[in-house]
Amino acid sequence: MTGGDMAERLVVKDLLGFLDSYAPFALAENWDNVGLMVGDAAAEVSGVFIGLDATLDLFAEARAAGCNTIINHHPLLFHPPKQILTSTVQGRLIREALLADLHVIACHTNLDVVPGGVNDALASRLGLLDTVPLIGRDCAEDCGFGRLGVLAEAMAGQAFMAHLAAVLEQPDILVAGRLPESIERLAVCGGSCGDFGPQAQAAGAQLLITSEVKHSQARWAEDAGFCLVDCGHFATENVVVPLLYEKIADFCGAGTPVKVASRQHGPFYSLRA
Repeated sequence: MTGGDMAERLVVKDLLGFLDSYAPFALAENWDNVGLMVGDAAAEVSGVFIGLDATLDLFAEARAAGCNTIINHHPLLFHPPKQILTSTVQGRLIREALLADLHVIACHTNLDVVPGGVNDALASRLGLLDTVPLIGRDCAEDCGFGRLGVLAEAMAGQAFMAHLAAVLEQPDILVAGRLPESIERLAVCGGSCGDFGPQAQAAGAQLLITSEVKHSQARWAEDAGFCLVDCGHFATENVVVPLLYEKIADFCGAGTPVKVASRQHGPFYSLRA
């Protein structure tokens, strides 16, 4: 079934097939869990709802929007549960999905590595040109974790940080190591990729934009003369949601509503004295 056929009955399996052609599930890391988490592949899709994380609030927003099929970046079921208890958050999420006949799909590391995925979205948002994967994969020449690229024109370090905060809508940014006075060549990797600092430095990047940088990784940056920039997990990956919306809306056509979570935001906030 193609986008032009979407006036016909669209079922979850059709959507899974499209996602597999765009971001093949087989490209996910072996520790990951992707694909249909909860639901029925044969069920009809009333609408598609897209958001980074599987949360109770996102499920409620999807239901209110009339969407029974949810696509998240982060898997609802990451580690196999030994029990499903409604006293736990995961148990309540599973219960809510089953009772509401929701079909929950995850595209995680497969969406990280493919062209047109998380890292291309992040690089594009920052205005990077001539991008190549930072950590290549055997699957394709342009497939891999992170992106390495250049700005159209070099920017002063502080000016670039202001640009970064604005385009990611993330005012709270952490920096480890010395911020270069002028920035032109840099690496990005959405999510928790502080351990890619050495590869970014070896590739000639002046800094790596990522999230969840560990203390030891920050100390490495200081000693190595490199710069790690921590923009938060949500901000570095949520950039893919609008891209997913465009692709899925084009596939579904006018017959199936496709909506994006409007209430989801990063889970952290800053308290200042």
